[in-house]
Amino acid sequence: MYKRHILGKQGEEIAIYYLNKKGYKILEKNFLCRQGEIDVIALDDNYIVFIEIKSRTNTEFGLPSESVTKKKIKKILKAASYYLYIRNLENLDVRIDAIEVYIKQEKYYINHIKQII
Repeated sequence: MYKRHILGKQGEEIAIYYLNKKGYKILEKNFLCRQGEIDVIALDDNYIVFIEIKSRTNTEFGLPSESVTKKKIKKILKAASYYLYIRNLENLDVRIDAIEVYIKQEKYYINHIKQII
């Protein structure tokens, strides 16, 4: 496995731990369909939240959230619509969040950006 894949998986684990501590109920991890992939799908009160997780060790190439482009958001929206359709959840409130995870040795920092669109 490549270093960035390991970093990504580590970031996802940290983000899921964070979400659990905040009271989110994790519904799916790494939901994959023809329309795209969603890192985490969770329930936050009355919202189904589709979460994109970006992990970095530094900001040399920009902030992690800057890599959540319009093109990426479009894919997330398509995959989210499909998920809601197959689970018959189309009438629920929806939110799309991003979580930035900065990992440096044994320490990490999380920036949770709610409602990125």
